[in-house]
Amino acid sequence: MTSRILINAVYEPIHELKVDVYLPTTPVKAGIIDIHGGGWFRGDKQKDADWATRLNDLGYLVFVPNYRYAPAVHYSTPLTDVETLVEWIGDQYALPTTQLAAVGGSAGGNMAVELALKYGMPAVSLSGILDIEQWLATHKDVVAKQGDTSLFNVTASASINQSGSDDQFYKWFVTNYFAEQSVANYHAATPSTRVTAETGPLYLANSLAEFVPSSGVLQMAAALTANQVPFTMRLLAGRRHAKGYLADVDADVVAFLQRNLPPA
Repeated sequence: MTSRILINAVYEPIHELKVDVYLPTTPVKAGIIDIHGGGWFRGDKQKDADWATRLNDLGYLVFVPNYRYAPAVHYSTPLTDVETLVEWIGDQYALPTTQLAAVGGSAGGNMAVELALKYGMPAVSLSGILDIEQWLATHKDVVAKQGDTSLFNVTASASINQSGSDDQFYKWFVTNYFAEQSVANYHAATPSTRVTAETGPLYLANSLAEFVPSSGVLQMAAALTANQVPFTMRLLAGRRHAKGYLADVDADVVAFLQRNLPPA
């Protein structure tokens, strides 16, 4: 059981960026950064309290940050924010990157993968936004449209975007992530283009008929294979998105984390 939750610790004072810290009852050997989704334009750390509690109960020290997003900032500022968090964790909790993993769903899944690319830490991505450059190149005729997102910040993550593909909305929030919409930026933000042998092991999941195209998982699998980086890939039937299928992959995720980042 969770011994204590430190709410709203400030990890970046200039912009008052805050993180919730879930402290385990056992001695700390490993930590997990749990990154909320929201398409880089919505979302809040409180929406991942359920997943953070589950991970914390397994003995992990769990960090759930807020980060800046559009339209106030654009790519790659959210990634810079979580990198600042990694440094803060090292300073405050004496946990080096070798004792950290990252998990996230949707946009958070993308950011978890980015931490695996930068630091070599294990990462779990549920429906991560991974196909950016190629998808946009092959969907030039799609008209970007936001749609109704008014309740995103109060609706449970497992209930958002569960009805299947929506190319107009997908294109809207992906392009909305960039201050300058250019092929160069789309390429730079596509994780599979930057996989190396130093990338951390990955757990990649996606539904086959869901909101986020499974092409991103397949691109990552090819790049990881080429660089001999171990990974687990899980493709599920149906339309469920990210935390919508978390219960189905929970045992897999736990096994992956315990194999690559043993708790106390």
